[in-house]
Amino acid sequence: MDKQLRILEVNKAYYPHVGGIESLVRQYSEELSAIRGVSVKTLVCRDERGGTIHENVLGTDVVRAGSLGTYFSCPLSFSFIRLFRKMAQKADVVHINVPFPLADAALMLSDYKGKVVVSWHSDVVKQKKLMTFYKPLMMNLLERADVILTATQGHVDGSSYLPKFRDKCRILPYGITPELYLNIERRPILTDLLNHKDSVKVFFTGRLVYYKGVDVLLRAFTMVKNCELFIAGTGELEKQLKDFTSAEKLGDKVHFLGFLPDDQLKQAYADCDIFVLPSVAKSEAFGIVQLEAMIYGKPVINTALPSGVPHVSLHLKTGLTVAPGDPKSLALAINRLADDEELREFYGRNAAKRVETCFNEKQVIRQLYKILSE
Repeated sequence: MDKQLRILEVNKAYYPHVGGIESLVRQYSEELSAIRGVSVKTLVCRDERGGTIHENVLGTDVVRAGSLGTYFSCPLSFSFIRLFRKMAQKADVVHINVPFPLADAALMLSDYKGKVVVSWHSDVVKQKKLMTFYKPLMMNLLERADVILTATQGHVDGSSYLPKFRDKCRILPYGITPELYLNIERRPILTDLLNHKDSVKVFFTGRLVYYKGVDVLLRAFTMVKNCELFIAGTGELEKQLKDFTSAEKLGDKVHFLGFLPDDQLKQAYADCDIFVLPSVAKSEAFGIVQLEAMIYGKPVINTALPSGVPHVSLHLKTGLTVAPGDPKSLALAINRLADDEELREFYGRNAAKRVETCFNEKQVIRQLYKILSE
């Protein structure tokens, strides 16, 4: 391009805040900044109360707007609205990651006339009362957007709002960098914990919250044979899940690993035999953890949610897809893969190839740059 492309990335939070969308925004900010002729500024809110911070985070210019705290999972910040107006005026394109009601309001109040790209990561599912107030802002944002990016076609088809805007929607998958996973030191982090050395290792990682469906997974495990389950993560349902495990006498075949650092998490993916994502609500919009397991050649069992989840790992190609919230179907799928090592390896080879060809981060960034350049 003849002149510099100025991009304003907008999100609720930024690294070192941990979260799937935060990881994506970090990818976008760092890798777009590395392209010649591109300037990226990133505007987010502070995680905690306090004033505005300007900083350089691993080469990215980040402004963390002052915050009065978080309510209904959204920060309250008047300085964010002021900063958005100021920073947007210097941008050729504003890239907003939603759901983030404060950004919707900031755009409407900013008088910004430039191009707007919206990355739609999921519908707001749980906070139904909030939607009464938020929906008019959200619909205004979708009307205003020049392009709406979704990670899969399932995000569009399963959304309560996007079908009206199909002509604006473009598919931009989430991506990972295979080398960051394949170059790790391999350690038998799960194998060393087995109570029965011939057990098939089933792995789940994620927050222990309602929509992840770990309760369904544990109920399924009352019907699973010759397997041990490893659960990595913490959350509000942890005690309830552990109590169920004890009550059902599953302690010999279920391991709660708690929080795993990144290197140990990758080792766990590499060491498992089957990865399970048993989510029960479309709050699970994609499931990047599927990619992280697939790159190691692991078959995935996921659920047929009206979201992007079943578009990542494909039924009968890279694993099995079952009905959400159905312990019996989940148990049958686990038993089927546990009993057939050859089938596991077949799905696993397909899974690794699918990540390399469809979800490689370098290809994703090239697509995003092309869209923003337009």
